[in-house]
Amino acid sequence: MCSSTDNMIMKMMITGNLPQRKRGRATDFIFLRVLCVLCGLFFFSGPLRAQDADPAAEAPAPAAAADRALPRNFRQISLGMGLDELKRTLAADLLFNFRGDRDVSFLPTREQSLVETTGFSFIRRAFFQLREGTVFIMAFTLNTGMVDHYSVFTSLVDKYGQPDSFSPQQAIWETGTTRLALERPLTVKYIDMTVFKDIIGESEVVESAEIYLRQDFLDGL
Repeated sequence: MCSSTDNMIMKMMITGNLPQRKRGRATDFIFLRVLCVLCGLFFFSGPLRAQDADPAAEAPAPAAAADRALPRNFRQISLGMGLDELKRTLAADLLFNFRGDRDVSFLPTREQSLVETTGFSFIRRAFFQLREGTVFIMAFTLNTGMVDHYSVFTSLVDKYGQPDSFSPQQAIWETGTTRLALERPLTVKYIDMTVFKDIIGESEVVESAEIYLRQDFLDGL
């Protein structure tokens, strides 16, 4: 890697033909040249070694997948809770203004009931729909004077990732068993999807039967 001039100077030093007064400067010159060569090898060998390395070993580890297990409870209230337990829990929670059986309504549909109560602080109203005595929908309308839609949305995204469905009206996170929805202006819903799909399926059967009876009636005219 040395030039012809470097070789000639080194040869004169070895044979003793280089004058004594120039020998010190020549030694310094050769030392600097060798140092430059070594520095060049050092800086250029790094990229070469990186290219020869195993790409899999150099690649950063993929980020862990977000945990999409969605919540089925709010405070001490949860999907699947029975009516009596729900009433006791609401009565004991100072965030709700539960008045007992006055806040419980029985719906005309198949063994369904509704608990509706007001709240304090961040909760303005709360709704709990039950089927066959267990909660399958919880809805909490929040106090917009104390919390805003953007804060709730960003908090849910931080916990559960980007929503599976998004529109100006609502954002939805969903798994096979649970749906979490944020609706405008500011309502958070928890839905047991197993029960919800069962109800949808039954309503479709009823609707089909009604269509059949209607057509049978028309055919008889």
